Amino acid sequence: MNTLLFPVILAGGKGERFWPLSRKDRPKQFLSLDGSSRSLLQATADRLIELGGGWDSLWVITSSQIAEGVRQQLPDLPSENLLIESEGRDTAAAVAWTSLEIKQRYGEDAVIGFFPADHWIADQEAFAHTLSAATQLAASTAAIITLGIKPTFPSTGYGYIEQGEKIGSFNELPAYHVNRFTEKPNRETAETFLSTGRFSWNSGMFLFRAGVVLKELHTHAPEIIEPLEQHGPDIYPQLLKKSIDYALMEKTTLAYVLPVDFGWDDLGDWNAIERLLKKQETPNVELATHVGLDTQGAIIYASNPEDIVVTIGLEDVVIVRDRNITLVVKKERTQEIKQILKILQSDSQFTDLL
Repeated sequence: MNTLLFPVILAGGKGERFWPLSRKDRPKQFLSLDGSSRSLLQATADRLIELGGGWDSLWVITSSQIAEGVRQQLPDLPSENLLIESEGRDTAAAVAWTSLEIKQRYGEDAVIGFFPADHWIADQEAFAHTLSAATQLAASTAAIITLGIKPTFPSTGYGYIEQGEKIGSFNELPAYHVNRFTEKPNRETAETFLSTGRFSWNSGMFLFRAGVVLKELHTHAPEIIEPLEQHGPDIYPQLLKKSIDYALMEKTTLAYVLPVDFGWDDLGDWNAIERLLKKQETPNVELATHVGLDTQGAIIYASNPEDIVVTIGLEDVVIVRDRNITLVVKKERTQEIKQILKILQSDSQFTDLL
C-alpha cells in the first residue's frame, strides 16, 4: 500500500520554558538546540517532506504572532498550506480546522498526520518506517492512531498510554487498541507502568483519515467542530480552549497506539539539552565560552559568542545569557520558569523581556 500522507506541523507553541532564549518574537520552534544549523521547525519539515508528496503535501498551522517567522523559516511552503490562527485555542481547534481544510481539498479518505514543531528525532529511518506503518493502519481502519514512545525512565512529566488488545502488524510493527491514557503520574505510578511493559509515553503525534477524525469530533467535541463548520476560522476566538487529548483521545473508542523506539525527546525545558548533548567525558554541557572552577553538571548557553560565562563552585545549574538577560536556575526547578514569566508580565517595565 502506497497511501499519500498529508503531514501537518503544529507550530503555534510558545516554548516558555526555554526563556530567555525563547521569546514572543523567537519561539522555541525557531531555535536550533541540538548544535545543528537547522531550527526545530526546519528539522521537522525536513523529516516530513520526504514522507509525503514534498512541499505541496506539507501543512503548517501557527499563530498570527509568528506567522511571518514561519514564512521566513520555510520559504518553500505553499502559502495556501499555511493556516494562521487569529488566537491560539490549543490543539483540538487546530486539528479540527486543518482536518476540515484537507478534507475539502483532498476528500475524507486523505490520511493526515499531526506533528509538534519542536520535537527531536534521533533515527530518521526508523521514524519513516513508523509513519509508513501508521499510514497503512489509518488508510485501512477507522482509527485514531497515536505514536507511543518506548519509555527509558519513569518520567513524571509525560502522559502515558496503556496498550490493550493487539489488532495486527503494519510494516512489521505491532498495533494495539488503547486501554487508557494517564496524565503525568507520580514516580511510584510511573515505575509501576514501566514494570508492566504495557505503557508508552504519549508523543503528541497522531494520524487518521480526515473523515474518521471529523466524525469523532462531531461525537465527542461538537462544541469545537460545529462552529468551525458553520462559521469558518472567524469563530476561532470564541472556541473552547482544549487539547486534542482531552477533547477526543481520552473519549474515542477508535484510539490505537503504535509503540515505537526511534530516539525521541519533546525538548520540554533546558534539561533536554543535557539529554541531547552531554558527553560522558565532560563535566558540563557548554554552548558558550565558559571558564569554570569546580563546576559540574551545569548547562551553560550564551547567544553571543563574545560573552564569557565564569563560574566557581556551582553544581547542577542552568545558566543562559541572551541579549540583556541572564538566567541562573537549579536544573530541578526549570519548570518554574513559567512562574517568572507571569511575574514579568504583570509589570510593564519588563514586557520587552518576554
